[in-house]
Amino acid sequence: MITEPIKDNKELQAFLNFYADKKPNLRNHCLIVFGLNTALRISDILNIKWNMIYDFENKKFIKRLTISEHKTGKINIIPINDNLSIALQKFFSKQNPQYNDYIFTKSTDHTRPLSRTQAYRIIKTSADKCNITGNISCHSLRKTFGFFAWKQAVSYTHLRAHETDSYLVCRLLLEKKKKKNTPHSPCDI
Repeated sequence: MITEPIKDNKELQAFLNFYADKKPNLRNHCLIVFGLNTALRISDILNIKWNMIYDFENKKFIKRLTISEHKTGKINIIPINDNLSIALQKFFSKQNPQYNDYIFTKSTDHTRPLSRTQAYRIIKTSADKCNITGNISCHSLRKTFGFFAWKQAVSYTHLRAHETDSYLVCRLLLEKKKKKNTPHSPCDI
């Protein structure tokens, strides 16, 4: 099955707020907000440390996250928008983290990052409890970001300027065509 984005605004809001309102958990809420607002792969999100987004010396959040993507090795600079900044600030104040701590840690061991399996469970639980149909997984956060950016007419080359293959970006933004052996342009909608 192909992972799907969450396309409905009401479903997205319910999904986004599940761990904020219905089953409060700042870590889980922040994880979902992080994924939906950065379009990073879950493997990259789970390896981010507080010192990458928080200036401990000046006691303030950094406006842009600079990250070397694990899969591609490319350096990516991602702006931290207001929604993500608010979620991070709330989580930071509760955690009182140290310089080298991971942002998303296991509840039983705060020195180790959350596993991909646990991140999947967090995302899947929110989707299930919000009655969101379709194949929702960790990659859905990335695809949802792309879908809503595309809907708002953000150019895919502007959206992910570090990508060199437009087909790869379009594949992220759009659902795969079900037609077999039918050639189409990268952004055939």
